Amino acid sequence: MKTSRLFLPLLLGAMALTSCEDKMDYNEYAIYDKDYIGLNFGNVGGFMTDLYNAVDYDFGNYSSGAFRGSASDESQYSKLGNGIDDFYNGAWGPSNAKNSEWNSMYTAIRTANNFLHEFQGLEFDELKLNADYQAQMHRYKNYPFEVRFLRAYYYFNLVKQYGGVPLVTELLSADETNQLTRNTSDEVFEFIIDECTAIKDSIIQNYSDLGDYTIGEAETGRADNLAVLALRSRAALYYASPLFNPSGDKTRYQDALKYTQELLDAADARKKRLHTKYEDLWSSENFSKSTIVREMLFTRRYYKNATGDNLVEVYNYPVGFEGGTGGNCPTQNLVDAYDMKNGLSIDDPASGYDPQNPYKNRDPRLEVTVACNGANWPEYDKANILETFVGGANGQPISGATTTGYYLRKLCNGAISLATSGRVKESKHAWVTFRMGEVYLNYAEIAYQLTGSWTAVPNGGNMSALEAVNMIRSRAKVGVFDEAKNPISWERYQKERMVELAFEGHRFWDVRRWKEADKYFKQIKGMEITKDADGKLHYEVKVINNRLWDDKMYLYPLPQSEIQKNPKLEQNPGW
Repeated sequence: MKTSRLFLPLLLGAMALTSCEDKMDYNEYAIYDKDYIGLNFGNVGGFMTDLYNAVDYDFGNYSSGAFRGSASDESQYSKLGNGIDDFYNGAWGPSNAKNSEWNSMYTAIRTANNFLHEFQGLEFDELKLNADYQAQMHRYKNYPFEVRFLRAYYYFNLVKQYGGVPLVTELLSADETNQLTRNTSDEVFEFIIDECTAIKDSIIQNYSDLGDYTIGEAETGRADNLAVLALRSRAALYYASPLFNPSGDKTRYQDALKYTQELLDAADARKKRLHTKYEDLWSSENFSKSTIVREMLFTRRYYKNATGDNLVEVYNYPVGFEGGTGGNCPTQNLVDAYDMKNGLSIDDPASGYDPQNPYKNRDPRLEVTVACNGANWPEYDKANILETFVGGANGQPISGATTTGYYLRKLCNGAISLATSGRVKESKHAWVTFRMGEVYLNYAEIAYQLTGSWTAVPNGGNMSALEAVNMIRSRAKVGVFDEAKNPISWERYQKERMVELAFEGHRFWDVRRWKEADKYFKQIKGMEITKDADGKLHYEVKVINNRLWDDKMYLYPLPQSEIQKNPKLEQNPGW
């Protein structure tokens, strides 16, 4: 496997990390050069925080309020003219490459490479007389493994987006950088998996339990052994999927099973479990309350100050409430994926689904993910009942109102009021990067792809695909799948994954790695609700958006600006 070296400029914008509070603190911190950074431990800590700051999250920051999910069949952004529309209106291309992550990931990779080459083996003489010197050195000696994890994670973000990219692990001059060629996607995936395997037994196993080394609750936001195993498991699944495995090589699924089972075993040893309440997973306590944390494997904490922020609420609260702008409105495509509470699909005649009372007796995850007409949303004092019907307080034809008939509930804290007189203004948020719910679904997919059966236990695994999926269904309190009365299928697995992981950053990539975008991403549906003179509501599903899809879109185009700087970078096919 070929690797290269990359040059890091001496001036960097970085962030400081403090360990005296319950969060990773994102404050301005200036880093200058090697000698300055090596002066004291605090400077190196700031350098490390710069690396963590590049961990992605999607609270609407992706495109001026729009989630990337609004370029999939999860949601439709309510305001016209947002850059998210470029993904499906023909405006996407090398000169409009949506390339922020190319820049941010390679900047972070440069920082990682610089740390690994320049800032190991320091002694920090100024700390030696401090009582916590050994604890701080324990933390410092773990930094290289954290850095290697983060670098592997950033390469995963690049490879799932572009396919093969230049694989850079050393330091280069600017001229050498502009002579790099692309590694294959195989080489990048293998690098990610190999790095995780190399560091999994060396990185701190559990930052919340360091024995004699007490270094503060903030450290629980750092990557540990389970984060490494989770990255390896997810990367192996992507590597085995049709987009990156056109020959259908089953050995990749066998490797993915091995890595996922190892993750499940390690998580079990740490008493990691599914949390009992699905809606808690994105609450303000999802990184601090022990019963919720037991499902989390790695989270990216985001908030601007000690009390928190209201970014996701500002972007997604319904039009018609003070401060509400509409935002990422769930589609009927998503709503239709939710089964009835009895476990049957809504298109099953025996399910009891009523098209004119469409939200009755549905999977409980629907109510806590999607704000439907009649919902008490937002939940703060004196908030009105949601009216998404045509002519309603929050419906069309109000400018910016939902075009799908729905507003987003998941990720938002409904206690926050954006009104001038509101009492709760902000709360803490943490983006869930890896959690146990995803791991069980990953296991189910791998087991099914290996055996062709939902009930067979694959060689090297400890349960069937059906058992893994039903763990998720049982937590949600929705009827489980069974082979006799309510059989699972590939499409129903896909719906289960869409429902469980809605708005957590998966759908956009899952449909791509399955190479099924032509099936799912071209037609977006909404619910038109009308109210007659007698006050009766009428529900009608309508197509609201026919979107452009071309198979070249499975991978992003490389930015034209990068190719102009380095003509040796070959463009992705079709672009």
